[in-house]
Amino acid sequence: MSWIILVASGVLEAVWASALAASKGFRRPRPTIVFVVALVISMVGLAFAMNDLPTGTAYAVWVGIGASLTVLWAIVTGKERASTARILLILLLVASVIGLKAVS
Repeated sequence: MSWIILVASGVLEAVWASALAASKGFRRPRPTIVFVVALVISMVGLAFAMNDLPTGTAYAVWVGIGASLTVLWAIVTGKERASTARILLILLLVASVIGLKAVS
């Protein structure tokens, strides 16, 4: 159960990071609200997962999922350019997250 919560929290990290950018310095109310709600839920989920999982592993997986999805979302929405190197590095990050799960 801790792994499922950790993955969901990692997804919410991507949500709050994207909402933070969309809030334009907290001047836009809707993305600001999404940022705050997603941030709180993401942190609570990370804290819960850390009750059963090693801190370093949980944090690395959480950040890896969030970072990968944030970059992918930026590419899909056209805010960042896709390149072969960028895609390969995202895949390496995802493989690292899977590797951490495999050795835990």
